[in-house]
Amino acid sequence: MKKTYYIFSVICGLLLTITASAQVPSPAKAQNKGIILKGGEIHDGNGNVFPNAVIAFNEGKITFIGNNFSDDSYEVIDISGQKVYPGFVLPTSELGLVEIEAVSASNDNYETGKINPEVRSVIAFNTDSHVIPTVRSNGVLVEQVMPKGGIFSGRSSIVQLDAWNWEDALIKENDGQHLHWPSKYYSHSWTSPEKGLIISKSYHQQVALIEKTLMDAEAYSQGKPTAVPDFPLEAMRGLFSGEEQLFIHVDEAKSIVEAIQLVQKYNIKKVVIVGGADAWLVTDFLKSNNISILMTDVHRLPVREQDDVDLPYKRAKMLQDAGLTVGLTHSSPSNSRNLPFYAGTVVAYGVDKEDALKMITSNTAQILGIDDQYGSLQVGKSATFIVSQGDVLDMRTSKIIHAFIDGRQLDLNNKHSMLYKKFKEKYDE
Repeated sequence: MKKTYYIFSVICGLLLTITASAQVPSPAKAQNKGIILKGGEIHDGNGNVFPNAVIAFNEGKITFIGNNFSDDSYEVIDISGQKVYPGFVLPTSELGLVEIEAVSASNDNYETGKINPEVRSVIAFNTDSHVIPTVRSNGVLVEQVMPKGGIFSGRSSIVQLDAWNWEDALIKENDGQHLHWPSKYYSHSWTSPEKGLIISKSYHQQVALIEKTLMDAEAYSQGKPTAVPDFPLEAMRGLFSGEEQLFIHVDEAKSIVEAIQLVQKYNIKKVVIVGGADAWLVTDFLKSNNISILMTDVHRLPVREQDDVDLPYKRAKMLQDAGLTVGLTHSSPSNSRNLPFYAGTVVAYGVDKEDALKMITSNTAQILGIDDQYGSLQVGKSATFIVSQGDVLDMRTSKIIHAFIDGRQLDLNNKHSMLYKKFKEKYDE
């Protein structure tokens, strides 16, 4: 008991030390005058590149993109030789719900139980997270924050990453439900001499539970709202009206097909596959059913021993060539800061650089249903973008020097940069 108390005290002390040693930068104030950035190379996220161009924005909206623009009321900033990109969009993430992954007391990303569609992840979103500034300083400015745990994990919402609280951060509330499809197979322990996959004995029971939940939810959605609703089923009503999407987290090819066929049986209108490690095996099926893919963890090992070792790097190109809309994400909140470099990896394996940029900007915004304002640079859309001294998809040259969310210029300082400066001064002496 004393040992447990000691360990708990040490962990709490570490958390307090982290908090005291570096505060999260305060949210930026609203844009109060127009700004012109001139001389930069603009990548609009729709596949177009404008060299030596001008981007102007005012009151949080883009007012001009092109070659010549002047307005005496605008502040002019010369960004010659630098590059402008849309702010990156991070889908299906626990960023803001998970602080230190190895310390459960700092995590608020799941509920107990298997069926929790009424859970709303956004109310637990911590805008004071120390992880958020480290991700934001690498260009990730918009996130879909999702719950985890169980089979039906609950509802996600879409937020921007510079706010005092979750209400201020909201872009789109309750955009979708998250279904974690059970695995049909599992591997032997790495210490076992046996090889191959084992069929899960509980798979069919879990699928039956999913079907019962969908059956009940569809029947409930056809009735009128009551004074005392069934909260789990009420939370699923939007799936059948088309107001919300169903994000199915599934990797195996057969399970992808089974999952889509099952939810279509209950007239769910909008479906997105998350993960999709085997999606390249069923591209014709996905294309014919108009299913988009949010591909997780580009930097991973292949699923099967007989697969090419670089298959995870090539999947994005294979899915794109099949005509599917592809977005990229990562399962770890802290590693999400490398999102642009995962896009850089798929470039090395055949994806055009502007198409790879789409996979972390406009494609993802389109899949999430926020492309009317975010994900690309167009007149009238939100002024949410970054300025880099180098190629933002290349970790060797990327150096983001400006970032704007809805026209507000962000403080890009973070825990990592502060520690770098601290110890650089020590060794420079």
